[in-house]
Amino acid sequence: MDDHIIELYAHATRTACLRMTPQHVAALQASLEQSRCLSARLQWDRKATAHAEMFNLLADVAAEALPSSLLSSATGRVHDLMITVGPAADGMIISARRRLLALIRAGDADGAAEEIERHLRVLCFMGRLTGRSNKSVKIT
Repeated sequence: MDDHIIELYAHATRTACLRMTPQHVAALQASLEQSRCLSARLQWDRKATAHAEMFNLLADVAAEALPSSLLSSATGRVHDLMITVGPAADGMIISARRRLLALIRAGDADGAAEEIERHLRVLCFMGRLTGRSNKSVKIT
């Protein structure tokens, strides 16, 4: 994953935060709860998909301001990255999602953008630590 995608999602998160309705916040909360119910050890593929749903929800809210095809492609790369880092990242992902949700609820668009950027950079770092040769994980 390159810096461009990380910056795209930071921008999308900032935009989404500014456009967030109570229904969008409820959908983010439901997505977080759904991912928490799945076993990281036994169902990582499903859990990574549930975690990546957050990126789809943010993209949906920001879609009018940003090209949705770009965000959809980026979400796929985030999902691939989560699959690569594996279940060891589950606690970190859930914690980041909780912090993001709290920032969105507070209306802190810049804080939410910084959180998503930090989250993606940590995931990229973890991806590099796996030692797997996965082109979509590398930061250029």
